[in-house]
Amino acid sequence: MATSPTSSTTAAISATSSSSATAQLLASLGSSTINTSGLAEQLSAAQFASRIDAVTAKQDKITTQISAASTLKSMMSTLASSLGTRVREGDLAVTPVITNASVATVSKGTLSGSGTSTLEVTALAKGQTLTGPTLAASTSAVGAGTFTLRFGTVSGTSFSADTSRAQVDIAVTSSDTLGTLAQKINASGAGVSAYVATGANGAQLVLRGADGAANGFQIETTPDAGYTTLAAFNWSAATGAASQLKSTATDAAYVLDGVARTSTSNTITDAAPGLTLKLTGTNAGSPTTISYSDPASAVQTAMNDLVEALNQIVTQLNSDTDRHTGSLTNNAGARALRQMLSSLSSRVVMPNATPGQPSTLGDLGLKINRNGTFALDSAVLNKTMTASPDGTAAMFTNGLYGVYATFDSMARSVSSVSDPGSLGGVITALGTRQTSLTEQLSDLQTKQETLRTQLVSRYAQLASRVSSSQSTLSFLQAQITAWNGKSGN
Repeated sequence: MATSPTSSTTAAISATSSSSATAQLLASLGSSTINTSGLAEQLSAAQFASRIDAVTAKQDKITTQISAASTLKSMMSTLASSLGTRVREGDLAVTPVITNASVATVSKGTLSGSGTSTLEVTALAKGQTLTGPTLAASTSAVGAGTFTLRFGTVSGTSFSADTSRAQVDIAVTSSDTLGTLAQKINASGAGVSAYVATGANGAQLVLRGADGAANGFQIETTPDAGYTTLAAFNWSAATGAASQLKSTATDAAYVLDGVARTSTSNTITDAAPGLTLKLTGTNAGSPTTISYSDPASAVQTAMNDLVEALNQIVTQLNSDTDRHTGSLTNNAGARALRQMLSSLSSRVVMPNATPGQPSTLGDLGLKINRNGTFALDSAVLNKTMTASPDGTAAMFTNGLYGVYATFDSMARSVSSVSDPGSLGGVITALGTRQTSLTEQLSDLQTKQETLRTQLVSRYAQLASRVSSSQSTLSFLQAQITAWNGKSGN
């Protein structure tokens, strides 16, 4: 059976380490004076060297595999993240631009816009602002009873109640102050915010409602017996002090493309196809223009960048799966990634596209060469952008489908730790094997140390016996010498 390069390398490492330990042992045994401690170290090392080397070689191989798989996984995640950033920045889709930025800020809607629009803002949406009676301080008592908010439209001295909206009753106790009343209003969920403003004349409750004419409100109180202070907070459009009403709730009013419209909010989602407005000022009598950018150049650049990034991944993948030198040869995760990339050009990224609209990356000019690398057919891309600018723009959005969603899905699939056939699953499995090898290595090292300790103990006993024998021998030699001396006399 043929031996793989990796197996040969592992065997060579083990043989070298074992030979080294054996050579040191033989040299020690051949010396006139034996270092028993060193001898124990060398014998225990020689006993376990080949096994420790084999485990270490496996660890090194797995570390290399984990590194290679992690690099490929990271490259896919980085590509998806980069595409997401490009899409969110908006330069890959048709984006609205307004001439007079003080009137409104504009952003793209869920669809794609085109042409030019005119915008004239005659009124901004506002919320009602109302102040209460002046008290000495925020800690002043407000009485006890019920504080009621009723909602509707305030117009001059008239009030049209919103019958679809229930009144909000707030219980007030004798211990409540102006400050705690404001806290209770904020906690009531009525959609009215309250705070205490302290000025030269004292402290006042300030209440602010939500934007929109229908969000006006009146205050009614029902004081408990003996607590007349609470009644001072009553306010209605018909009888309340006009000085307390600081602003009336109104709708936004604007004219877009010659059509007069209103909105309860200054933020108007999809005011027109491809257009979301956030009104910030008025320009009555001086309409401003809204136009739409041409993303053709940005799309061309993005596709070129995409091809370059894909080719970097292919190059890395080819290196890692090289049958002679690759660390991920026959690796399930690497095979799965290659299969994904090989079908990328024909992959449908817009399953909801209508007939005649672009739906694949191939429609955007992405093609695969015979060697597995990618290229961009600019003629196909330009033809698609000319024939279907809206369809092209739709492929570069943050929606459920499109170029970014496709690569994000691929990156997630590649990184999945629950799929044993993905790079993420492979990394997890390799990590488990690495942990097992670490435990094996620790066990071998423990056994080696145990053997060394046992040998040191045995050699110590042997040295003691040899020393004792040498002492006896010296005594006997001395006695023999003495006896021989006496015989000579």
